[in-house]
Formats: sequence, structure tokens, C-alpha cells
Amino acid sequence: MFALNFYSTVFTEQLRDGRKTATIRLGDKRDKYETGQVVWLTVGRRFGTRKKVAAAIIDAVEVKALRDVTPREIQRDNPELRRHEELIEFLSNIYGRERLIGLDDTVTVIHFSRVEE
Repeated sequence: MFALNFYSTVFTEQLRDGRKTATIRLGDKRDKYETGQVVWLTVGRRFGTRKKVAAAIIDAVEVKALRDVTPREIQRDNPELRRHEELIEFLSNIYGRERLIGLDDTVTVIHFSRVEE
């Protein structure tokens, strides 16, 4: 079983109630995630305890330049964000980058749907 893990517990409720239906990850993640794959949605720190929030099925995996991510995809990743500038700041904080992430950087947009158990 694979997991889509989210570091911030802020996402727990958004995942649980279906407001968060995508995740945008730096780099090309096609070797790790594929359409139709069933995953656990988990929340917790790397190398720490994680909590399973729900199961989900991956609906689509798209690799593109950050500039090509749509405002709708940004909102599906984080309902609080709308613009590329906000997404860049958010991703830089999550990945702990001193250098800001740029619009030319490659990202993977993973769309998913929760599975009711």
C-alpha cells in the first residue's frame, strides 16, 4: 500500500471533508504514483508517527511546469490559495527551500478521490 502523506495537520479536515482533492509535488513523481492506484491519505512528519485520514484512488497524475498549473488545481491542492505566487511560497515552506521555487520548475499534480470505507 502506498501513501500520499501531508506534513501539516491543517489538511486533516480538508482531506476528511473532500475539499482537498489534489496535491502538487516538486519533481516528476510518475514513477511513484499512477492513475487507478489506491493509496492511504496520511498526515504526519517524515520519520514520525502518521495518522491515516482516509483511503483514496488516484484519478490522474500530470507532470508539468509550475507555470502550467491552473488556478483550479492550486485551489484543489490548498483551498486557501489561488495564485501561482501563493503556491510558490507554500511549496518553498513545505520543502524547506532557501531558493524560491520558480515557474519553470517541474511539478506533479496528483488528483485523487476519497474512498468511503
